[in-house]
Amino acid sequence: MLPAGLVNSVSAISELREREAERKAGFGEIFIKLESIAKVQSVKGSNEIEGIVTSEQRINEIVNQNSAPLNHNEAEIAGYRDALNLIHQEGSALDIRERDILRLHEMMLSYLPVTGGRYKETDNVIMEISGGVRRVRGSPGPADEPADAMEQLILAYMDARNNYNINQLLLIPCFILDFLCIHPFTDGNGRMSRLLSLLLLYKNGFDAGRYISFEEQINRMKANYYQALKDSSVGWYEGNNTYFPFIENFMTALLLCYKELDKRFAVVNSKKVTKRGRIEATVLNSLLPISKQEICYILPDVSATTVEAALAAMVKNGQIEKVGAARNSKYIKK
Repeated sequence: MLPAGLVNSVSAISELREREAERKAGFGEIFIKLESIAKVQSVKGSNEIEGIVTSEQRINEIVNQNSAPLNHNEAEIAGYRDALNLIHQEGSALDIRERDILRLHEMMLSYLPVTGGRYKETDNVIMEISGGVRRVRGSPGPADEPADAMEQLILAYMDARNNYNINQLLLIPCFILDFLCIHPFTDGNGRMSRLLSLLLLYKNGFDAGRYISFEEQINRMKANYYQALKDSSVGWYEGNNTYFPFIENFMTALLLCYKELDKRFAVVNSKKVTKRGRIEATVLNSLLPISKQEICYILPDVSATTVEAALAAMVKNGQIEKVGAARNSKYIKK
């Protein structure tokens, strides 16, 4: 039996997905621009979860391929960018099979002086990084088992996805939890889990994460994510674990993506709301800090001057607050 809250989340996601599909036909240009914004946030968010950070300006330059990586962290970021681009551009040709998983991992580590694309050869641990402090969340199986474990996981997933009695959306976080418990690589397991989450979601028709960063939603709720991972991995090796905490956390992040996307479009083409009102609604409805450029993408008929004036007025009257400075400035509801 599924928890009632989980049933409600899945129902809401399905309803919002239908709305998104209808809007794509009429707002194709906006979806393209939202995708470029989300890509930057996804690369930033997924790496930030693992303590891999750089400045906002450098993230934008690296993701938009205007600059080569200058240090180790930026090399990690550039690799994630390439793997994410592969999923966006060639996702229909990729699948949950060993060669594609290893290819994504190799690409993700391609700027580093290590060899990606192969399973671990030494034992490792499941690590949580919070506030710069590292904590061990679990100990995966020994290094001589990942190839066999991954083969069994891939075969089990293929069998389950062909079973029409199994909800395909709920199956995705089950696969991801198993992947994280196997922890098959020496490095990059967390980021790989998020790349595989997007690949599975896209292939099953749930692509809100393409336009509103799924990884950034997880980053915002990082403590809840790690707690859900811990709760669902207890007893995993004995086959006595419960998947529900992790499934519910996964669905919450996905639902937030769909809600954010829905809110952004609620005012995009409204004829009854003034341009100033649409700018205000866009910022106030955003779950994440949003920049002037991003607002101009979402509201292409509104000039940058109008956006700038509206933002200044909202900051002055206390509706929103400004975070960052100069080119990196963003705005969020106070």
